[in-house]
Amino acid sequence: MTATPDAKPRGTRLPRLARRRQLLSAAQEVFVENGYHAAAMDEIADRAGVSKPVLYQHFPGKLELYLALLDLHVDDMVSRVRDALASTHENKLRVQATFRAFFDFVSSQGEAFRLVFESDLRNVAPVRQRVERSLRECAEMVSQVIQEDTGCSSEEAHLLGVGLVGMAEVSARYWITQHGSIPKDAAEQLMARLAWRGISGFPRTA
Repeated sequence: MTATPDAKPRGTRLPRLARRRQLLSAAQEVFVENGYHAAAMDEIADRAGVSKPVLYQHFPGKLELYLALLDLHVDDMVSRVRDALASTHENKLRVQATFRAFFDFVSSQGEAFRLVFESDLRNVAPVRQRVERSLRECAEMVSQVIQEDTGCSSEEAHLLGVGLVGMAEVSARYWITQHGSIPKDAAEQLMARLAWRGISGFPRTA
């Protein structure tokens, strides 16, 4: 098989965790470029500069490799939102930080967001469960803050949390497709201002 232009030279021995990170990085490149169905384990191994048996020592199959990569980026997305909410006690700034978390995620190196938000495997149960978990956990964190600071019921707060997270995700994904027609900071502020004008209308309980 002819090596791909991005293939790395073989032969370097790495500790197991370092090798796993290398394989995941190569897999991300191939999955983002080709989608799951067109991606080949041969190409991933070649891109990582390892033999196919080495790749299978770490991941028994293509789906397991994809799920490991998806877990990594779902956890990253949830962590970004958690950090955003914890970064301040001022709710207006929390809204800004949460939108920034989504815009940072979609603009991060390697287009990892495509694996989470645009997967061509969303009809496969393990993939769907992970994607839904990312949005559910983000919405639950947002709704908890809303319920604590307003008189909304848990059901109302959860619906508002889902709406805010959905707004952040969709607007960030749309923005990235426009290739910088609006600067990132300006886009974040624009959407955060829209969200804040709505959520700030709910009276605080304290």
